[in-house]
Amino acid sequence: MSPPTDLKEVVDSEIKEWHFHIYFHQRNADEHHAALELRDAVLRLRRDGAFVAVPLFRVNTDPIGPHPVGSYEIWCPSESFVSVYSYLCLNRGDLSILVHPLTREERKDHEVRNAWIGPSFPLDLSTLPIGTDEVPLQYPSLRLGYSSTTPQLTLDERRKLGARVEHILKGEKEAAKAPSE
Repeated sequence: MSPPTDLKEVVDSEIKEWHFHIYFHQRNADEHHAALELRDAVLRLRRDGAFVAVPLFRVNTDPIGPHPVGSYEIWCPSESFVSVYSYLCLNRGDLSILVHPLTREERKDHEVRNAWIGPSFPLDLSTLPIGTDEVPLQYPSLRLGYSSTTPQLTLDERRKLGARVEHILKGEKEAAKAPSE
């Protein structure tokens, strides 16, 4: 099956919220310490306005759910995804980080829509539901992610932006050209 190219379908299915799961071997004091230092750094940077990222209050010192080692979760809205991803890539040290979207299909999010920063770990997907009717809202009081009230670009504005980008890239010999319908 070919990936969708219908503009409305693609825009309507955009992922608005993400989880980062920071993993550490629970019996490795150095990794546990590094994970907690990274968590505290994320909290300080959130406080200072670098990005919006919400670590869950709980740090799991044992496997929980699908996660096979010690871990904690950081929720991130799409509005801050690039900043948080960049920060974690540059500052994770030797820790592994599972990144996955939050959609109505939790098992798929962890199994096939995931990415890893660092080495991957096998997950126990049997603990996850296949799907739900509810959009997975977290922290709706922030009005970010799926709860955002910020107006988005219209489809027409997006088409104009795309045409402008294509026009500019005509002069760039290294840039691939979009297919002409």
